[in-house]
Amino acid sequence: MKQVYLDNAATTQLRPEVVSRMVEVLSDVHGNPSSTHSYGRSAKSLVETARKNIAKQLNVTAAEIIFTSGGTEADNLAIHSCVRDLKVERIITTGIEHHAVVYIVDYCRDTYGVQVDHVDLKECGTPDYYHLEKLLQESDKKTLVSLMHINNEIGNRLDIDRVGGLCKKYGALFHSDCVQSIGHYEMDLSTLPVDFTAVSAHKFHGPKGVGFAFVRKGTGLKPLILGGSQERGIRAGTESVHNIVGMDLALQMAYEHLEEDRAYVKELKEYFKNSLEAKIDGVKFNGKCSDSENSTYTLLNVCLPCPADKAAMLLFTLDLKGIACSKGSACQSGSQKGSHVLSQILNEDDLNKPSLRFSFSIYNTKEELDYVVDVLKEYIDSI
Repeated sequence: MKQVYLDNAATTQLRPEVVSRMVEVLSDVHGNPSSTHSYGRSAKSLVETARKNIAKQLNVTAAEIIFTSGGTEADNLAIHSCVRDLKVERIITTGIEHHAVVYIVDYCRDTYGVQVDHVDLKECGTPDYYHLEKLLQESDKKTLVSLMHINNEIGNRLDIDRVGGLCKKYGALFHSDCVQSIGHYEMDLSTLPVDFTAVSAHKFHGPKGVGFAFVRKGTGLKPLILGGSQERGIRAGTESVHNIVGMDLALQMAYEHLEEDRAYVKELKEYFKNSLEAKIDGVKFNGKCSDSENSTYTLLNVCLPCPADKAAMLLFTLDLKGIACSKGSACQSGSQKGSHVLSQILNEDDLNKPSLRFSFSIYNTKEELDYVVDVLKEYIDSI
């Protein structure tokens, strides 16, 4: 059976070079980075070299890179500590953030009594920046703004410079989940007006289970996980050396090949979009994902002209045909609920139709996309 993997926004295939380097570390470096003997020092050296490399790539200091288990932990670390330790009394966010942000914001509201305000969304899912400024103006409470850079379901790109400028103007802290952007876009965090970001290695052909938080120097963030003084005292626990080394190499390679890789994947996305429009009448694209200037080049969220009673079988049918895509984000795939993102931007008629997220990488081909379009057309024509 033909196999087509189009769920790269959930996780990506590791680059062979990354696998090889991780195997080397697993085989040859077995010391604990916190141990003072030579075995430990060898492991510690790899961790700190990776930290310096990543910091240099993003133009920040090594002390501002805190290794975590991934983006979810990094989001939780920033938001929870801001409320618990930095005395943030108010969070401004949207209803279409990743659940790693939504759930911890709800927790802080319920546990600490934090005021939570939501920025209005435009029809396409873009935050209303004028409403954001109005929210920032209307309260003197210490405020954290949490808005993701690229939405993981519909691909909308936030004007992160504009939001950061507003936060700076009104004295608010700014956290942005950058899981879908770092490794895919050039980012100079020394000039970008953001205080905290979250990153996951497995979104740019690195290993799962590792990521990092960027924590702006001087913010005073405190640890979420206690039990040791690792990671500058901000994150306790023995570092996953092979994963950190793999992430470092994956990020280096992502930026070394960024222009050619981005051009290739962008062409795939445009080809897929055009093929769908040519072969399936009534197909729609959710959010701004079809707008190349205002969305990421890595994904397309497709609303298909299919009756509600037939929609449930579509994802199952694609899986039987060897096609991997997503109904929503992978983190919520175990839930029977619909997408919390699409529920805020689609009308009732379109919500009853199947919407699928197809996300692309350098390992996909146009031939694969032709196959997917043909399978979708065959299914819709058979109804």
